[in-house]
Amino acid sequence: MSVTANFTSHRGEFTLKFKAEFEPGSVIAILGPNGAGKSTLLRTIAGLSAVDTGSITINSVTVDDAKKVFLRPPARSVGYVFQDYAIFPHLTVLANVAFGPRSRGSGRKAADQLANEVLTQLGINDLAERRPASLSGGQAQRVALARALVTRPDVLLLDEPLAALDIQTRSKIRIELAQQLSTFAGCTVFVTHDPLDAMLLADRVIVLESGVVVQDATPAEIARRPATPYAAALIGVTLLRGNTRSGELTLDDGGVLHTADIDAAGPVLAVIRPESVSVHRVQPEGSPRNVWPGTIMALEASHDRVRVQIAGPPDVVAAVTPGAVTELGLAPGTRVWVSVKAVDLDVYPTHPDPTGAR
Repeated sequence: MSVTANFTSHRGEFTLKFKAEFEPGSVIAILGPNGAGKSTLLRTIAGLSAVDTGSITINSVTVDDAKKVFLRPPARSVGYVFQDYAIFPHLTVLANVAFGPRSRGSGRKAADQLANEVLTQLGINDLAERRPASLSGGQAQRVALARALVTRPDVLLLDEPLAALDIQTRSKIRIELAQQLSTFAGCTVFVTHDPLDAMLLADRVIVLESGVVVQDATPAEIARRPATPYAAALIGVTLLRGNTRSGELTLDDGGVLHTADIDAAGPVLAVIRPESVSVHRVQPEGSPRNVWPGTIMALEASHDRVRVQIAGPPDVVAAVTPGAVTELGLAPGTRVWVSVKAVDLDVYPTHPDPTGAR
């Protein structure tokens, strides 16, 4: 039930270059900014778009091989949950879920039986005779998932499965979805803009930027060592690029910092976590080796902390308490001093940015 994808797909001036293999039972999150190629990837695996070069294989069956082979969606063992769920408004929930088996040749009785089994499995069999217009967002999401699972696919594709839900419902459905995916024997590939979805649901994260895979790693590795500024911003850390020698890091965008890793040499990335950044109104004295002036650009409430964007160089994000904001008089335009201990810079070797961006 594995998927092997190695292809190039052109959409106007945009090109998606993708290479990966998905194992049975795995849950893969696809992260990336708008226009990165996330939905194009799902549509190509599903058979809604064709590859221009390369191929896609699902469970040892080649479903797309440039112009040599192309299996349409019904012939692929794929279930697809669209971002807007795409539930047929004129059909009952039961008929919506039974649509898949019916379209693949099952009789009404057999299709309805399969649909009832999946609705029961997801705990929504009481919705069988309801119409989509009467469903809540969470109920509609479960129905869309049931319709995708009823054909027993080898691959489950989810396009922003939680984006249409309010915050409270999203938290509840995220837990339910994690439980459902843990019992799915095939591989799941889901697109999301929310790093929390990726960290809690996926055991592997692929970051797409400008149609290129820039990082493919576990959620923990992405959080610890993001490969690009986008990935870093997504998980809320500062990523700096530069060259280091003997513990001195010269940044590409200006500024020099000191690190505790005196053995690192050459091009590196450095991660600074918001909780490691101290903000002062006057130049601090004492142990921090890295101190520089900056200007507050923006403040954003985040749980029990306030994220403070500070322009340097280097630019950095700090996390402070609401009380500290008041005590220090922090506001956009405020001049401050920033300090970071050398031991709080996580430095690791880098390679050229795959997107070509600095």
